[in-house]
Amino acid sequence: MLFTAKEITETLDMFLHYKLDIRCITLGVSLLDCASSSATESCRKIYDKLMKTAARLVEVGDEIESEYGIPIINKRLSVTPIALVAAASDATDYSSFAETLDRAASELGVDFIGGFSALVQKGFTRGDRILIDSIPQALSSTEKVCSSVNVGSTKAGINMDAVRLMGETIKKAALMTGDQNGIACAKLVVFCNAPEDNPFMAGSFHGPGEAEHCLNVGVSGPGVIYAVLEGMEKASFDEIAETIKKTAFKITRMGQLVGREASKRLGVPFGILDLSLAPTPAVGDSVARILERMGIGAAGTHGTTAALAMLTDMVKKGGLMASGSVGGLSGAFIPVSEDEGMIAAVQNGNLNLEKLEAMTSVCSVGLDMIAIPGDTSPATISGIIADEMAIGMVNGKTTAVRLIPAPGKKAGDFIEFGGLLGGAPVMAIDNAPCDIFIARGGRIPAPVHSFRN
Repeated sequence: MLFTAKEITETLDMFLHYKLDIRCITLGVSLLDCASSSATESCRKIYDKLMKTAARLVEVGDEIESEYGIPIINKRLSVTPIALVAAASDATDYSSFAETLDRAASELGVDFIGGFSALVQKGFTRGDRILIDSIPQALSSTEKVCSSVNVGSTKAGINMDAVRLMGETIKKAALMTGDQNGIACAKLVVFCNAPEDNPFMAGSFHGPGEAEHCLNVGVSGPGVIYAVLEGMEKASFDEIAETIKKTAFKITRMGQLVGREASKRLGVPFGILDLSLAPTPAVGDSVARILERMGIGAAGTHGTTAALAMLTDMVKKGGLMASGSVGGLSGAFIPVSEDEGMIAAVQNGNLNLEKLEAMTSVCSVGLDMIAIPGDTSPATISGIIADEMAIGMVNGKTTAVRLIPAPGKKAGDFIEFGGLLGGAPVMAIDNAPCDIFIARGGRIPAPVHSFRN
């Protein structure tokens, strides 16, 4: 028997009371065969292929949700980085490609589509530069399109010219959506060591090394982890670690079931299962509160990084025990705007940008959904990006930056986005200039341990 009656009861309890959910099923689609010397023709091919390949994605997700009683929060698409596809065309602005993706996503009924992306860790192609230049217009004129740019890796080092450009791009995107608190920046991620199979937005894209198409699943359950730690006030770290690992194992098995079933019904291969504790603004669905239940007085105080390191590692170990298809990011996310515990910690003065940066050395991703003052300079934004990319490069892990310089807002203000994006307190940052450092350009070389062959 695949599942015992006790396991089924436990899982139902997780759904009903502790906010366990399938955060997303993401269908990855290769668009390499849609390249054309004509941008108009390429966009037509992209639209036709997405409408055909993803025609039943939402329908299948709804079917599984209804039949199994498992909440599937988002149905999403990810595509080949558009910089690779559009490079063959005559376009000098790729906004039309973003608008095509957005139109297809809207007509298919999916929540987001990722892949307005470029991979520039070691240098630029003509298409990469056009795509980066197009990001502000593309994200301000579309609703569902998400963008990412990989500017560094452990093997290649950090492309500091790209870091400078992304600071300027984030600033422009914020200003172009100033009437919405700079929401375009909530759909834009800067990566080091970006995974090609990540199902979570805004950094999802269908990597060049992926199959023609595949289904990736993202599972999230911080509320479940929080609940199982209740009553363990006097438990040792060994006991807490084992409890988290066993719980992650159960959550992963449920995600595996959904992923296999969805891929079978869609007739596409099952890709990976990403087990990430991705919080929501809802009370009871917070990573920060898990850390506090371990005994941390408030997220951000002393001991926070150690607690987060153990949490991330045990989630990964539990997932790997349960499935041979674990991939993507898998661990714990610490987005400020999407976690009510993180928001409270910032507002209470326990959590600042410097502590968040330290936490990113052990979590799944990086500085995520952080609002900063609107008058922050592009060079300062680039400096924050550079620091985070260095953590990823040296430690051989994925790190990312998703900053929102909220136009007209200052430290202490609060901005709202709604939905899963939540709202965020505007965090104070150090404004000492780093313009000369960022203006140097070139590439920060890869670390010595990167040469493994």
